[in-house]
Parts: sequence; C-alpha cells; structure tokens
Amino acid sequence: MARRRVGFCLSDKKRRRMNLSAFADLCAGRGIDVVEIDLSQPMGSQGPFNVIVHKLSDVIVEAEYDSQSQELLSNFQNYISAHPQTVLLDPLPAMTKLLDRFASYRIMSQLQNTVKGKSICCPPYLEINTSERSAIQAAIQSKQLSYPLICKTRVAHGSCSHEMSLIFSEVGLCDVRPPCVLQSFVNHGAVLHKVFVVGDDHFTVERPSLKNFPPGPCDRSTIFFNSHDVSKPESSSHLTALDDSMPRLPPPSNEAMVALVRHLRAELGMALFGVDVIVNIHTHTLTVIDINIFPGYEGVPQFFSSLLNYIESIMEKQEPLQPVVDPSLASPQPPSDCNETLCPAEGKTS
Repeated sequence: MARRRVGFCLSDKKRRRMNLSAFADLCAGRGIDVVEIDLSQPMGSQGPFNVIVHKLSDVIVEAEYDSQSQELLSNFQNYISAHPQTVLLDPLPAMTKLLDRFASYRIMSQLQNTVKGKSICCPPYLEINTSERSAIQAAIQSKQLSYPLICKTRVAHGSCSHEMSLIFSEVGLCDVRPPCVLQSFVNHGAVLHKVFVVGDDHFTVERPSLKNFPPGPCDRSTIFFNSHDVSKPESSSHLTALDDSMPRLPPPSNEAMVALVRHLRAELGMALFGVDVIVNIHTHTLTVIDINIFPGYEGVPQFFSSLLNYIESIMEKQEPLQPVVDPSLASPQPPSDCNETLCPAEGKTS
C-alpha cells in the first residue's frame, strides 16, 4: 500500500508551538508521512502530497511589499494549481481575507442575519482610514457605536495586531492610528470563549478577558494593552479583575455554538480557525468579536487526534499518490521500429 503524505508549511515558531515532531510520530503510527516543506526549495521535489497544512500568514502579508515573499507565494500557488488533487488546509483566498479585519468584520457583521434564531451578533464597528477626529466622531454617531470603543489594527497578523486600545470619549480619538477598526465594547464579565475549529469538530476554552466598564463616554484616558497579556491562559492583569459581586454568566449554548461554527465553515471554506466569543452581561447574546487563522489550540488536548482524524477523512476520498519520477533516472527506451505490423500511421495491420 502506498504511503500517504501530508506536508506542513509553517514558520519555525509555529512548528515549535504546535510540537510538529510529536504530531509526526502520531501520524507515522497510522502510515502517514509528515514532510516539513521548505519554501526556499522547489516544491515538486518535496512532493507529492495528499494534504498540505500551512500557515503562510507571514508570507502573504510580506508579499504586499517584498519581492522575495512574492516569489515564494507565487511558487506555492503554482504548485497547488498544478496539483489539484492535493487538498490545501486552508485555501489561500480565505486566509488572505481573515488577515484583513475590514474583510473579516464584514463577515461577522452578517451573522445576525444569516444565523437566525440563535441570538448571535457582532458589535457595531467602523473601518477607519483617517485620523481626522471630527470625521471619526461623525461616523461613530452615524453608525451608532457606543463608548468605550476597542481599537484594533487592520492587519490581523504579527505582534502589532495584538496591540489594542480602549477609548472612552471623543478626546481619546486622537489616539486612533489608521488603518484600523473601532468596535463598540461589550461588557462580558471578563470571560472570553475561544472556539477552536478542526474540521467538523470544535472545542471551547475559557480565557480571561477585559473587565466591565461603565457604558457611555467619560474623561478617562485611553488604555493601551496587548491582547496576549490579557487573554492568554497564564495571563494576570488588573484589566481582567472583576468585582466579587459580579455574578458568573451562563456559558454559551452548545446549540448556538454548533450553528455558528457550521455557518462560518461554510462561509469561509476553512477547516482550521478560531472564533473569539463573549456573552453580553445584559442580554446574554452570543457576541463574536474576532476570527483567527490556524490558532494555537492551547487548552485543547484533543487537537492532535482531531486533526489526524480529519486529515485521514480527506485521504480516504483520494486516489493513491503517484510517486514523482525523476526523468534522469528513467530507463532508456529502445528506438521505435516502424514496420508494417506495428505502424498504424501507414494505415496497415498485420
């Protein structure tokens, strides 16, 4: 039986965090070879692949201005186009869309209309391309955003994408650095629900989050923070401290989570992504505040087994891989002998 092969195209950092070597050992026990793809080398000589799992966020973002990244991305795309039997997790156009918060927030803003009857929504938001305070305030009023406001960078990748701010009044709009997104802050009891999607499975993990703030404008100074300092499993911040009298909110309903994940999977055409969800303390509405590409899956011990099962489910529907043959190693063929018996071009038969 032909060996099955899955290629991983990840940064060194992502490879270490995922512990790819441990996953490769698990795959080997099921007859699947894991290949670490080197984008600096021709991909044809590294294949063939049943499946390629990748997180090319760095390359996609850098390709906007860097010729070397453009070439790497182009080579990768050319290989995928030439090998349509290889399944890509996940499609590049979908991943590119999620790297742009303008695009991903447009998707989230439609949830209330597309996932009906499940009390799911996205806070009001604005795409900001100007630093003119009066224009921003006019847009805030027009779109009925409410203070405080969360400000996030437009590019949803890299260390800068985790640098955010909480703006409490029109005066604080001087801290806006476009292009960015402004989003109404929703009090949610300092609990973030990280939804991790792996194919048809999803897992929900609780994380700390920003504490509640009084609604409406106030003269408080802008708070600058890094989301990793607030919402990582080991985070400990004064920004997440709740009053002891605050009652604990009920968790999101499983039925609503299933509907949300099913809709986003169909909308995005993706299998490996995360969704940041909070629960409004007043309405208990499930509120989606971000979508993430191929997250870290921290706190999900079933990640390896779920990913492997999903990869196997893809491979079961595929034809066996055809090995790549190096033309220089092929056996020489004897010269053809065109005669009356073998040469139909002359219109003759034996």
